[in-house]
Amino acid sequence: MDMLRVNMLTLTELTRRCLPGMVERGWGRVLNLGSIGSFSPAPMTAAYAATKAFVLSLSLALRDELKGTGVTVTALCPGPTETGFQARAEMADSALIAGKRLPTAVAVADAGYEAMKRGKPYLVTGASSRVFAFGSRFMPRTATSRISGQAQRRIG
Repeated sequence: MDMLRVNMLTLTELTRRCLPGMVERGWGRVLNLGSIGSFSPAPMTAAYAATKAFVLSLSLALRDELKGTGVTVTALCPGPTETGFQARAEMADSALIAGKRLPTAVAVADAGYEAMKRGKPYLVTGASSRVFAFGSRFMPRTATSRISGQAQRRIG
């Protein structure tokens, strides 16, 4: 429940409170934290992926609503990142993570900041994550869910 509150309710409330001032000034930038999980159902992390799908959907919708106001919204959707999340989620031995060198949180945050400054609608970090996010548009949701589930399986 805490994750749902932070990723959806708190994000929505903070955005609702901050946007009017930005619109009034005629300038502002919003950077929301999504995930590669924003693009597909994800077995083993279903609720997490659902909250991140909310973040991406809200961000893209607000972006269109705010056209012409001087305010942009960007969703940063990182792939696996070295944050300690994998240990907390007990997935460090998953096919998605095990044996891979992950980008640092600082590198991902810097990339997101640059995307926000450029007014990009969203940024997916990591080559394989970009391929998955792009390809997920052309696959049935059941197929992307299956792929996500296979990536979460333990290999150890």
